[in-house]
Amino acid sequence: MASRSSWKSRLKRSRLRAPGWTRPGLAALFWLCVTQSVCGAGAAKAVMQKDAEFDVTYNDTVTSVNQTTYAFNHTISRNKTEGVRVTVDVLEQTLEAPILFVVRQKQAVMSFQVPLILRGLYQRKYPYKHVGRTLCQPPTRAASETQYFFVDVSTLSSHRTNYQLRVSRVESFTLQTDKKFSFTASPSQPQFFKYVFPDGMDTVIVKVNSDVNFPCSVMSVQDIQCPVYDLDNNVGFIGMYQTMTKKGAITVQRKDFPSNSFYVVVVVKTEDEACGGPLRFYPLQPDELIDAGNRTKDLDVLVSPAINSEKYVIGMLFCLGIFLSFYVVTLLVACMENKRLKRREMYENAPDMSPAETASLLGKNADGKTPASPYEYGSFADNGSTLSSEAVTDSATSTDNNYGYLGQEPFKRRPFLSHLHHVAVRIERSLDSVARSRQESLSSVEEDDYDTLDDIDSDKNIVRTKKYLCVSDLARKDKRVLSKKYQIYFWNIATIAVFYALPVIQLVITYQTVVNVTGNQDICYYNFLCAHPLGALSAFNNILSNLGYVMLGLLFLLIVLKRDVIHNRALVRNDLNALECGIPKHFGVYYAMGTALMMEGLLSACYHVCPNYTNFQFDTSFMYMIAGLCMLKLYQKRHPDINASAYTAYACLAGVIFFSVLGVVFGRGNMVFWIVFSVIHILATMFLSTQLYYMGRWRLDAGILRRIVYVIYTDCIRQCSGPMYIDRMVLLVMGNIVNWSLAAYGLIERPNDFASYLLAIAICNLLLYFAFYIIMKLRSGERIKCLPLVCILFTAVVWGFALYFFFQGLSTWQKTPAESREHNRDCILLSFFDDHDIWHFLSSIAMFGSFLVLLTMDDDLDTVQRDKIFVF
Repeated sequence: MASRSSWKSRLKRSRLRAPGWTRPGLAALFWLCVTQSVCGAGAAKAVMQKDAEFDVTYNDTVTSVNQTTYAFNHTISRNKTEGVRVTVDVLEQTLEAPILFVVRQKQAVMSFQVPLILRGLYQRKYPYKHVGRTLCQPPTRAASETQYFFVDVSTLSSHRTNYQLRVSRVESFTLQTDKKFSFTASPSQPQFFKYVFPDGMDTVIVKVNSDVNFPCSVMSVQDIQCPVYDLDNNVGFIGMYQTMTKKGAITVQRKDFPSNSFYVVVVVKTEDEACGGPLRFYPLQPDELIDAGNRTKDLDVLVSPAINSEKYVIGMLFCLGIFLSFYVVTLLVACMENKRLKRREMYENAPDMSPAETASLLGKNADGKTPASPYEYGSFADNGSTLSSEAVTDSATSTDNNYGYLGQEPFKRRPFLSHLHHVAVRIERSLDSVARSRQESLSSVEEDDYDTLDDIDSDKNIVRTKKYLCVSDLARKDKRVLSKKYQIYFWNIATIAVFYALPVIQLVITYQTVVNVTGNQDICYYNFLCAHPLGALSAFNNILSNLGYVMLGLLFLLIVLKRDVIHNRALVRNDLNALECGIPKHFGVYYAMGTALMMEGLLSACYHVCPNYTNFQFDTSFMYMIAGLCMLKLYQKRHPDINASAYTAYACLAGVIFFSVLGVVFGRGNMVFWIVFSVIHILATMFLSTQLYYMGRWRLDAGILRRIVYVIYTDCIRQCSGPMYIDRMVLLVMGNIVNWSLAAYGLIERPNDFASYLLAIAICNLLLYFAFYIIMKLRSGERIKCLPLVCILFTAVVWGFALYFFFQGLSTWQKTPAESREHNRDCILLSFFDDHDIWHFLSSIAMFGSFLVLLTMDDDLDTVQRDKIFVF
């Protein structure tokens, strides 16, 4: 004691002489260490070491004054890996302090306490008194070596605590290829196994399955190193991991593991919230321990070989071969068409005149049949000529009696000689008009220059509100003006595609990088049972299958370009069929449709780099555009003068995409959002219905309500009169029924997948309008030629099969990643493509066929005067 007093006095004097920057905390820490060492010298622990054996259960007690060390030894060999598992049970119900177990190995140390406290959400604490851990096996270079390891047992409790310790060998520690192994795991008893790549095998798929959904579990693939992270709170530190309920699968490549081997780790989570299960109540006290109950789960693991490089080559060649065959078929059809045209030119009697004019001079009508009398020839100059102001004036001032509908004779009858005179006059005017138009610059033409002329603007209301309309009534604007107007569709969508695609590509590259770096495979919703990696990509097959959209979109652009060139050459030749017959040829929207199809393939591929709910709009944005452009093109066919401009159309589509984003982010279970959206949906339907019914000849201003009341009073109350435009009314009534029903369904059911719901609205409206167009076309006495008929039948069949594979649902981001994996399935085509890849194949073909239907559906009208083509 005297020595201690003198030491303290010297320390005190030295402290007085210490400089001012000396930290008081260091001195206090040093003093604490000295006093603890002195106290420990007087109360040393009794350490008892025992030689222990495998597969023997040791029942012992431990207190704060005694510590037990168990010494084990076993022989390991370089060619055989044998697992060692330590199992501990604490028999006491209440403990003053936990028991600490420390396992000391040659190159690793593992420690854990019992009861083992694992934390959940909101810092919930779950105690586990039964703990089992598998020891990490350090590699050995010798052929055979004896290694020792020690298990130290200690506690700070002053009371005697009983425990059981058992160390056993894991005979099936190394997994074999294509051999299923069953085991049991729990949060406090995780399991891991070793797998070694056989020679010649570079990629394997590790599959873990269970018969029950819960408890939620995690499977992980880690490199051979110590320590092994096999607890719920650290399993995601290294390697690749994913949550699972019934199914889990990870594709592993040899190049990612330098030791040519890896650990398969399976951990049961303390809570099920990550797998979509219920969330436990919030503890009333922060340090309250919650009984986790029985969270034992039976699982089995299977490691099977993945496909080799030959399968990759076959899959890529198959994908290219399918879509290149469409190029070959298109080339053959084009060659046959060219031969037919050349054969037709050889037999033309008057090469300077169109076939329709030649047929007229030969005494035949437009269908090639000889008329019963010369009075069957109609007047060309009185109805719808777009090449002379006289013709426009005649068409505008004609009365309803000059226009028949569906079986009525719509034209005046003239003698045959008068008809020949009008033909000659029309040819002369056509040549003069075309010659003048070719000398003018296209860039100097504006739509307003022609739309505001007195002879057009003065009688828009008269022409467009007639009971029966012909295409000539709605094709009065200058062709160059409309061509320029509709070319803007293509340039706008090309600009949108560039500005949209670049950040999308950057974002998905970042997603893939995050997945590869963190190993968290819950970020992306793949079909893990058929996800074939290539380079940095995790699911190359889902990306490759989108090639069809790009290739077929490019093919459609080439077909449209060919038709555009042929039509322009016909205009240069002053072909009157091209000038005055058939549906007016405007190819701008077709170019936009082909570009949209190509962009759908690109953005769908970007989405499948890492599919999840945050980037699902990448896959659907251009689907909305395709549906909108198809409806616009259908309407444009017979309403070329009053179709929406590109700026208006894309602004509306931007609004649709805006609502799509809002629905994905805020729409899930949000009643306020669904009420607002349903109201906007119904109002937009009513506005568009009014616009279509009155052909745009109405005003939305302060007097709209007064006019509505007046129409209701005059047409419904004062006298009951039917609608003036019956066919339009039928279409719009059906459209309103469909849209109101969809709005009611969304408001009642509130589906989680809002983007798909919005796409369903667009597709339903498109199909309704397309069916109406076909029915009215046939009802008007028009026919469908062989090529478009084949395209219609072929496309309908392909769409049926495509939708079957689409609804297979291999994954869904509406659920948790673990629940989504329950829908995963194996590959079904060439061991490379799954159901969703086949949906990509078939849907791209079906979209291409749908575009061809739109392009060729009215080819039968190419030799029919526009004042004989009805508007519906």
